[in-house]
Amino acid sequence: MRRSRFARISFSVLLLIQSVLAGSSGANAQTIRLKVDLTDAPRNIYRARLEIPVKPGAMTLVFPKWIPGNHRPSGPITALTGIRMEAAGQPLAWQRDDVDMYAFHVNVPAGASTLEVSLDAITLGDSAGARGPAASSNLLDLNWNAVVLYPQGADSDAVEFAPSVVLPNAWKFGTVLTVTNTVSDTVEFSPVSLTTLVDSPLIAGVHYRRIDLTKPGETPIHVMDMVADTAADLAMKPEDVAAYRKLVAETGALFGTRHYLQYHFLYTLSDQVGGHGLEHHQCNDSAASERTLLDPDLHMLYADLLPHEFIHSWNGKYRRPAGLATRNYQEPMIGDLLWVYEGLTEYLGTVLAARIGLWSTEQYREALADTAASLDHRAGRTWRPLEDTARSVQILRMAGEAWSNWRRGLDYYPEGELIWLEVDAIIRQQSHGQRSLDDFCRRFHGGGSGPSKVVPYTFDDVVRTLNDVVPFDWASLLRDRVNATSTHAPLGGIDRGGWKLVYTDKPNAITQAAEKVAKFSSFSYSLGFTVAEGGDLDDVIVDSPAYRAGIGPGMKLVAVNGRKFSPAVLRAALKAAQGSDAPIELLVENAQFFRTYSVAYHEGDKNPHLERVEAQPDILYNILEPLTR
Repeated sequence: MRRSRFARISFSVLLLIQSVLAGSSGANAQTIRLKVDLTDAPRNIYRARLEIPVKPGAMTLVFPKWIPGNHRPSGPITALTGIRMEAAGQPLAWQRDDVDMYAFHVNVPAGASTLEVSLDAITLGDSAGARGPAASSNLLDLNWNAVVLYPQGADSDAVEFAPSVVLPNAWKFGTVLTVTNTVSDTVEFSPVSLTTLVDSPLIAGVHYRRIDLTKPGETPIHVMDMVADTAADLAMKPEDVAAYRKLVAETGALFGTRHYLQYHFLYTLSDQVGGHGLEHHQCNDSAASERTLLDPDLHMLYADLLPHEFIHSWNGKYRRPAGLATRNYQEPMIGDLLWVYEGLTEYLGTVLAARIGLWSTEQYREALADTAASLDHRAGRTWRPLEDTARSVQILRMAGEAWSNWRRGLDYYPEGELIWLEVDAIIRQQSHGQRSLDDFCRRFHGGGSGPSKVVPYTFDDVVRTLNDVVPFDWASLLRDRVNATSTHAPLGGIDRGGWKLVYTDKPNAITQAAEKVAKFSSFSYSLGFTVAEGGDLDDVIVDSPAYRAGIGPGMKLVAVNGRKFSPAVLRAALKAAQGSDAPIELLVENAQFFRTYSVAYHEGDKNPHLERVEAQPDILYNILEPLTR
């Protein structure tokens, strides 16, 4: 059952009070002590011990299920192992609930005041809700929700933890938590609420680098904590350091406030752990490929990762959809407004990547063209409205590539970007350039600076603030974009911005870099499929030439016009077919059987780009102008 939206605000107020008290008075009698031994992290085993204040009698402990930022029941319950409970020196039998797999029942004997729980987390398959391990031989990423239990029914703001960790020998760490004591490799932190604990991950490694992003004496401080599998991968160029310092300045100018007392970019660079980006109030936990700072293609592909997660501090953590502002980690989340939570953040993250110089304006336009073309060829949009992709996040997030075009995936990210680009362009047109979405951000995400808190919102709140910026029928526009099915993507922001989406045989820079890094080739806008380096067909667009010929994902492309498949061979066949009436012959393996499919296509290779419409003002240029100098 959902709680009142207004009642949720009181919990954030309570959190502020508790945080202040915790910082000054230390652990109280009801504090749960949590000790996490990370010395076996290279084998992806985190060992935790909890001392939980209790009263005699039956009680139920729960493992966090619905994880903020994942928007789904992603708590890694299958990784939980080695659970033991005891009280007053006696082992206790526990029992998992027969319906809720995240709940554990135990009877506390008379005379006992503390329940001691030990457990292990096997982190090979889950890193911040993403596929992949959480640690490697040289580094680790600790998300506290993976190693805690707490009393069933308690508000996460009202449960206090006193955490500590034991690190592998000589490893250094980064976290937003306050250190109270360090003895050898054991680090103790100030007591915090469970909300703050889960919101404050820790990274550590043999190779660590800290970069200060604010000037000495400037508050709040902004820090980049970096770990990597090799020291060479931490070599951030001076121009990138300058860009991230500009990111701090640009967000200050954009939002006008900061809803944190300090902020840490926790940045992991490794090919051995699961790649992800997870937002928090006072930090973000982001993992990219190990050579991201050194390889131009990787640098371009990951340019908007940290801007995106940083913006979430305002949009997603401070201002949060009411359906996602739950009182603990067992209460289900409702994601119908993720096109604001994630979509607006996706838009602002890409814009800021250009404003701070991590992308050139041309790279931004190539990324936007790639996004627009992908969504404009999304066959699933004819039956599934955008809002349903947000409501369905818990079943869509880990779905595979096969038939993703027909099923749709987490489209509230990229399509949300297009929607908010259109909103920005409309505001600028309606106000004759006097206002923009920047004004909406200051009004909607503003308020006073200070400690973290949550201010929930509804669809009506979004519409009301937009109308405060520029009167317009925003409700109808947004409902049409979010709730209606359609045959084409919402390209109004590109069109109003003075550009148009076109297709040529010239490679798209973003797609080309992704193909090189992920070892695949895209023929999405010609034949209608993507194919891996070895010939495996990842996805086939419904009603494309390949689809109409009978080809589907899961098959393997073996030969093109009688010659062994390679991307170069297929591109040559596309070019040759432009001057011929003959079909392209594709030999395909399907579950150990082979068949040749004739694909009638003669329009050549097609790649998306934006082309300037000179008769219109270049609003897109204005959008990418930095707010600071």
